[in-house]
Amino acid sequence: MSLSSADVTAAATRIAPHVRRTPLFVTELDGRPLLLKLEHLQRSGSFKMRGATNALLAGERPDRVVTASGGNHGLGVATAAARLGIPATVFVPGSVPEAKARRIEAAGAKLVRHGATYADAAAAAHAEPGRYLHAYDQPEVVAGQGTVAAEIVAAAPEVDAIVVAAGGGGLAAGTTLAAAGRRTVTVEPEHCRAVHAALAAGAPVDVGIDSVAASALGATRIGDLAFELLTAAAAVALLVSDAEIVAARDLLWEEFRLRVEPAAAAPFAAWLAGRVPGERPCLVLCGAND
Repeated sequence: MSLSSADVTAAATRIAPHVRRTPLFVTELDGRPLLLKLEHLQRSGSFKMRGATNALLAGERPDRVVTASGGNHGLGVATAAARLGIPATVFVPGSVPEAKARRIEAAGAKLVRHGATYADAAAAAHAEPGRYLHAYDQPEVVAGQGTVAAEIVAAAPEVDAIVVAAGGGGLAAGTTLAAAGRRTVTVEPEHCRAVHAALAAGAPVDVGIDSVAASALGATRIGDLAFELLTAAAAVALLVSDAEIVAARDLLWEEFRLRVEPAAAAPFAAWLAGRVPGERPCLVLCGAND
């Protein structure tokens, strides 16, 4: 299935009754203009609510939904499924942060712990009855995630780059669809680099994961759809250290009283280091579920 900006527009209409149109925070730091998309204020605590909702509303309504997640996607699916009255089962690795596991169950989903990584949990989830909803490599999910960028473009057309944290690449892929010619920039931890490694190799490759942001950005391989869209868009892939991520997260709190999880601070870390291209970039703060 090929995707276009029309799919994002359709997703935005479909999910509008269920998700928040999150604020765009326009400020400055050390004399540099700064635009932040406050997506950590989204229902379920991250952008994942968008893709999950779109996938559940597109096509025939499922009797049951099953997914695997490092945490945020599971929360998005659990929250969306509860709003729509659909039973949900979420498989998570043993490394899932307790706060995320607790919130998945509180949202009404059945939680199953399996294996050490997201890939382990996903393998087990595929054997469970119900419609499987992929965390990032599914067209309806990608289109739903693209609504974040669509809101940015509508609110601030002067933006020339949209900067997102990347795990499996679903948010970044959706961003390419809605960016309307603006540059898509991905930011990953140095030791969780599924997107960066794939773009450098010219094909999806398996990577190791070891980062303070691994629960959100710990995909061991980029999604095929994300790889196709990011390659076609000539996306810029950046890396930051865990130390830079933690410092950026702390500064967001100290300077702006914005509390986000480590993954959400990755774009700000790259911006602070002067690595982000563009004169007027917008950084997406994607989640706050630690």
